[in-house]
Amino acid sequence: MDSRGARAPARTRLLDAAEELFYEHGIAATGVDAVLRRAQVAPATLYAHFPGKDHLVAAYLQRRHERWRLTWDAALERAGADPRARLLSVFDALEDLQRVQDAGRGCAFLAAAVEVVDPQHPAHPWLLADTGLLTGRLRSLAADAGAHDPGALAAELLLLYDGDLAARTRRSLPAPGVAAPPVRDLAAAAVDRHLTAPGP
Repeated sequence: MDSRGARAPARTRLLDAAEELFYEHGIAATGVDAVLRRAQVAPATLYAHFPGKDHLVAAYLQRRHERWRLTWDAALERAGADPRARLLSVFDALEDLQRVQDAGRGCAFLAAAVEVVDPQHPAHPWLLADTGLLTGRLRSLAADAGAHDPGALAAELLLLYDGDLAARTRRSLPAPGVAAPPVRDLAAAAVDRHLTAPGP
């Protein structure tokens, strides 16, 4: 990353290195020494900023969460007042995010949740924050759009969102003759179905 250049603050270099390595190789498989080498800092510098690896993991997820939230906020702003566009903005935001950070290995939060199982771990609140943002915002947008079952629509969109992230991993292993429709198109069909008034 460009921000990991010589002029970048040590904390930024540490977070950049942690993000690359944790996402690429996994949290447990990435030792502190690997982060130090990638960031080009001494152990004392790491511990001046973070009490230990667990807190570095938490800071990595916090930064990723905040980047995602701001990206989605911007997509919502572009969607304006159109309730259908606002519901689909989560998929637009995912495309926007792909341009600035790697999403080719799926969801960083779901991957971290497999490894961070202790609710007392300092990173655990950021796993909850990610799920809370997605479920809460999608349900609110579905209700604002007039869906007859906002919870069901939000759940369906979340499944498609998770599927979109998983599909990005599979794109490096294409199956000949198999061409799935864009996930956003599937989401648009789901939105249209849920916004249609239920029959008598």
